[in-house]
Amino acid sequence: MTGMMAPLSAGRIAAFLGLFVLGAATGFAGALTQGGWFPGGLSLALLAVAGLSYGAVTATGTRAGGAAAGGGWLVAVLLMTSSRPEGDFFFGAGIGAYVFLLGGMALAVMCATVPKLPQPDGPSVRLGK
Repeated sequence: MTGMMAPLSAGRIAAFLGLFVLGAATGFAGALTQGGWFPGGLSLALLAVAGLSYGAVTATGTRAGGAAAGGGWLVAVLLMTSSRPEGDFFFGAGIGAYVFLLGGMALAVMCATVPKLPQPDGPSVRLGK
């Protein structure tokens, strides 16, 4: 069986945990980048989220891979939005932080749920010849 019906093996669980950790690292790095170099850093951080989520779907062959990567990103970013005892915040109160938070969530969901188009069966030659 393939896709979501495939049994969970130790390798698949390790892959999903690795993607979760990679998503958390991407969220942390994106949070640092988006505020530092404002329009370029924000677009770079959002491209990293989209690339990781879609790459996880492609690498694992299931949407659960994209969900694992997006879930790690979400947990890391939400943990960084809480205030510290000193009263400091990790994110500034600007439009870039809100675009990063909301846009990153939307991109992770879109890339994790993109439908995979079936490939036609047959020889790999150009049609019409």
